Amino acid sequence: MLDTGDNAEFEELSLPLFDSLYNFAHWLAQDRHEAEDLVQETYAKALKGFGSFRQGTNFRAWMFKILRNTFLTSRTGLSNAHTEPLEPGDEDRLLPVSAHTPETLVITQDLSEALRQAIEALPVAFREVLLLADVEEMSYQEISEALSIPIGTVMSRLARARKAARQKLTESGYQQKKGTAARR
Repeated sequence: MLDTGDNAEFEELSLPLFDSLYNFAHWLAQDRHEAEDLVQETYAKALKGFGSFRQGTNFRAWMFKILRNTFLTSRTGLSNAHTEPLEPGDEDRLLPVSAHTPETLVITQDLSEALRQAIEALPVAFREVLLLADVEEMSYQEISEALSIPIGTVMSRLARARKAARQKLTESGYQQKKGTAARR
């Protein structure tokens, strides 16, 4: 049973994390109502287990771990078959192996939004060539035929469109790194 001091300490540590926990839960669950339930259950479990929290360790990480474990146990069909221990001796704390972390998903979404804005800012003549070439993967010949313009004009507009889009992304805080954009 928590005493009043523990309860106050738990509130002090946990309440500032609410928005971050909800955002993470929403990324995991992809559903607002399920995210709300996950956060509520996380707080209930964390409060109940607060006595086992070791002072001096990372409370934020502890809360996110509870949230993630709550999410995993709420899903049917998930097993430890696709997990690996983080360090020797961590076999009891397994995490799924995935290339997509919440951070990479946020960065990808942020880049997608910046790219969408950069493309929308292009003049129509550049935008249509860029979309046909890079999104629809049409050849220069196909673009030339679709837009009734010479191939040289397609190549010129495409080069200008890509340069303008790169410039817009750079202004938005992205820089080109080996074929991909990275946030500064």
